[in-house]
Amino acid sequence: MHIAFAASECVPYSKTGGLADVVGALPRALAALGHQVSVYVPRYRQTKLADAQTVVRSITIPFDDRYRFCSVVTNGGHSSVGFCFVEYPPFFDREALYGTPSGDYPDNAERFALFSRAVLEGSKILGVPDVFHCHDWQSALIPMLLRSQYGEDPAFRDVATVFTIHNMGYQGLFPPDTLPLLTLPWDLFTISKMEFFGNVNFLKGALIYSDYITTVSRKYSQEIQTAEFGFGLEGVLRDRSATVTGILNGVDYDEWSPQNDKFTAAKYSPQDLSGKIQCKQDLLNAFGVTNPNLRLPVIGIVSRFAAQKGFDLISQVMDRLAREEMVVVALGAGDKPYEDMFLRLNRQFPNKIAVKIAYDNALAHKIEAGSDMFLMPSRYEPCGLNQIYSLKYGTVPVVRATGGLDDTIEPWDPRTGKGTGFKFSEYSGEALLATVKQALQAFRDQSSWQQLMRNGMNKDFSWNASAKEYVRVYERARQARGAPQVQRNYAGELQPAGR
Repeated sequence: MHIAFAASECVPYSKTGGLADVVGALPRALAALGHQVSVYVPRYRQTKLADAQTVVRSITIPFDDRYRFCSVVTNGGHSSVGFCFVEYPPFFDREALYGTPSGDYPDNAERFALFSRAVLEGSKILGVPDVFHCHDWQSALIPMLLRSQYGEDPAFRDVATVFTIHNMGYQGLFPPDTLPLLTLPWDLFTISKMEFFGNVNFLKGALIYSDYITTVSRKYSQEIQTAEFGFGLEGVLRDRSATVTGILNGVDYDEWSPQNDKFTAAKYSPQDLSGKIQCKQDLLNAFGVTNPNLRLPVIGIVSRFAAQKGFDLISQVMDRLAREEMVVVALGAGDKPYEDMFLRLNRQFPNKIAVKIAYDNALAHKIEAGSDMFLMPSRYEPCGLNQIYSLKYGTVPVVRATGGLDDTIEPWDPRTGKGTGFKFSEYSGEALLATVKQALQAFRDQSSWQQLMRNGMNKDFSWNASAKEYVRVYERARQARGAPQVQRNYAGELQPAGR
């Protein structure tokens, strides 16, 4: 089967979050199963191509004011996955992917409409796939275009669409006059299509027009069908619940494993944990903690500093937590009040609360390897990757039971020796504080704690199983379009969300 991915970012070429990790890793896992995979992403300023080769010289994209002309380039070389970059410097040769610190780029609707049309037109030349797998609102126009303006195009008659929601909080909302600007018909501006409280909603269009909808964990696929997590689109998702499923993100253990991590001071494994203490020393040195007591537990944080990530809870209890026998190391950036909170606490408790306001991949690896616990108290978390990385590094997660955090972390039970971490359900500072104290108490029994560490390190969240689940969804989507059934070489059936 030929699957074409369309997304706004992909490692190692461009990244702002977990979407890039998924689009970088899942295609390789699908190719390993024997499928042909293409990946379409914009060519941004940060996209570094060693051997750029133009494969589609000119694609004409209509807009209300004038035509625009873009091209498609590849990175050259040989790979099991074909990466195709939509090149249009006026839209994509910019400092950042989506906006500046003052807000989103005002022409984002035009930027990603051009990208979506270029994917469709480019595929006619480079190879029409059996399935378009689109990700988040930036590629949401592709399913809509296929069923409207391209509905009579014989090239796409049997092509299925699968759409993955990585975060319901980002929907692509634009004013009504966006439709004629993008040469889209006004009949899309109805409550049954793309209209959303007086605006045009790209994500809503994809949810209505895609053949199948996935999201990045089983729990989140259920949560987004509720008012609390649906961001106004829960009704649309409930109407389509038979085609909504949650597939947990995998992780790339070639990059995230204490046995081969190039950024850490020592290697270690479930069979030999001795290197972790060297990683702890190295981590505390990197954060400038002087004369550290290595017997104290270290709690690591790598995150965007925002309320969605639970930093409103952290701010409620951090002054009390700072008086516990432990050290906190935090890496990230985001909302200024939370940045200021950590900087204040660092001045007040310089050897107990350490912070770096930055995004630093090497330092993130050091935190995973050198911490004893990892804190993720998110308000909502579609999947989350850091808690899965933490498991592999024997860094025990402390999480809120939401989305992928709930799916991936099993509560520790010292009586049976089973479980992989600590979690709480109530979204409150007191629940967070009580759970952290529970983990600190458990840490004092080092024999039991090492069993807990090994439980997590022996878990396998690689992409292989998730890739097979995606193939089942692709097959279902193709059947919905009346395409010939693909022969399977493994067993298993898709289970819609909530069934």
